[in-house]
Amino acid sequence: MNFPSSVFRFPRFCRGRGFTLLELLVVIVIIGLLTAIVGPRYFSQIGKSEQSTAKAQIDALGKALDAYRLDTGHYPATEQGLHALVVKPNGESKWNGPYMQKKIPPDPWGKDYIYRSPGQTAEFDLLSYGKDGQAGGEKENADVSFH
Repeated sequence: MNFPSSVFRFPRFCRGRGFTLLELLVVIVIIGLLTAIVGPRYFSQIGKSEQSTAKAQIDALGKALDAYRLDTGHYPATEQGLHALVVKPNGESKWNGPYMQKKIPPDPWGKDYIYRSPGQTAEFDLLSYGKDGQAGGEKENADVSFH
């Protein structure tokens, strides 16, 4: 059986429409390059935003601790912790709180803030160990502290 060659040809209106494999590969490479350039910048901004949030929360907690001290004459003990800003500790007659409108938030990485009174360098220490939860670190792993 012999078919005329015109049967296997594409109709004229289909020719030249569509992309070649090479064109598709070039587009994929360009998208990959853009992702490689923009991705790290985007994720570093997220890390900076978490650090800023931690600083803002620590500042708010520090102000609440100062208000507690103005009313009671002292900062909450380490054992009482930051919870003393929300719920009146036993035997604290001068407590005039709550000093925080809501419960004490965790840091942006989901861990509790570290509070010590007396502190190692001041009347109290209030800090977060950052994303890695370890002392020290750089960038998003850096510690965030009050003062």
